[in-house]
Amino acid sequence: MKYVLMFTGSQDDPSPSPEVYGRIMEWFQTNGSKIVGGEELQGTSTATTVRFKDGKPVVTDGPFIETKEVISGYAEVEVADLDEAIALAKGWPGQGAVEIRPTIHHGPS
Repeated sequence: MKYVLMFTGSQDDPSPSPEVYGRIMEWFQTNGSKIVGGEELQGTSTATTVRFKDGKPVVTDGPFIETKEVISGYAEVEVADLDEAIALAKGWPGQGAVEIRPTIHHGPS
């Protein structure tokens, strides 16, 4: 089953120290056989949002919602079940939180 692990942090948090960043890279290497995709995201100052008003797209600079917590990256993992996804999240060495969501498959098996 595929899940997306979304790594969150606060806009007020400093960037991870080289030591913490090293542990994050080690986490990705250790769990590489289960990770099928993912990336670190640039900051919210680089975000562009497309909203729809009266059926027409409106493009604005910035994230879709103003918040202190932001998604800083994600990993798509393929694991047996939610328990295994939770075990991966529990080992995350970064700051903030890890949100776990199952994906929805819309194609042929």
